[in-house]
Amino acid sequence: MKIVHLLCAASVASMSLCAGTGLAETTGHAGHVENVSDDVIAAQRAALAVATDGAGYGPQSPRDIDAVKGSNDRAFGTAPDRSVMNLCNIHFHENAEHRGGEFTTYAGNGDGYGYGTGFRYDGELTEAELASFGQPVGVSEHGDLVPGDTIEIHFVHSTAQVVPGPTLAACVTEAIGNPQLSVETVVAVLVNDETAADLTDIAHIEEVDGYYQVPNLPEDLGDAVTYAGSTTGPSYNQAASPFQVTWSVRPEVLKLAIGSVASWLENNPFEEDHAHGVRNLVLNLDLLSPIQ
Repeated sequence: MKIVHLLCAASVASMSLCAGTGLAETTGHAGHVENVSDDVIAAQRAALAVATDGAGYGPQSPRDIDAVKGSNDRAFGTAPDRSVMNLCNIHFHENAEHRGGEFTTYAGNGDGYGYGTGFRYDGELTEAELASFGQPVGVSEHGDLVPGDTIEIHFVHSTAQVVPGPTLAACVTEAIGNPQLSVETVVAVLVNDETAADLTDIAHIEEVDGYYQVPNLPEDLGDAVTYAGSTTGPSYNQAASPFQVTWSVRPEVLKLAIGSVASWLENNPFEEDHAHGVRNLVLNLDLLSPIQ
């Protein structure tokens, strides 16, 4: 399929589209990876600046949602309300890719490939909430998930006539190769508490007025910050994403039952079974849109 080849060439690894990303292997819980030096991250930022200088790329993601400055003026239309778009993909990243609100605690530089980095919930949890879950959750070569971990969940929507499915490829069609895309974002902290929010409920999909929707998205996590950006993921640490995305990032953190995450990973239509890595926070104002 031509669309898949195009997206794979653009390295949309944030949504597991392409195999062989060259990510470093780690063992155990991802929060325990050995951090690379600041020089490694600085070199990646410098490479991104060189690769994008004068090339005409649009604004990038992720960003600090509390910082409104940006000088990227590449214009594109804001996506319509999600009620007239199709939910096409759901996935999540370990640690928040965005910074701001209740998730400003830096997890560290990580392994340089998107694991062990990002931002964590700033608040405190009880001993009961942090108690061992007793079984592994989301195990991959990069680690697993445990109570106390922060995740950033991406609910991707498209204006194309699509059905929910794996990767960003589910958000485009041969009929419309450049649909408008939006991401509703929920940052959550995992707790060992069956009474906490349930991911299987939040990610429940229904067809409403002819559109695939997730009607149980939480709307009590503060006023979402909406801005123009791009797709994310660590494959874009040194190269810009060419995809335009309207983001809505909720600033407050949801307490999410880790057992529900385990259940969702065992049975979802997106072939998701673990957390994705995160892209370096974009700081270059030339790659950021102004937040209105």
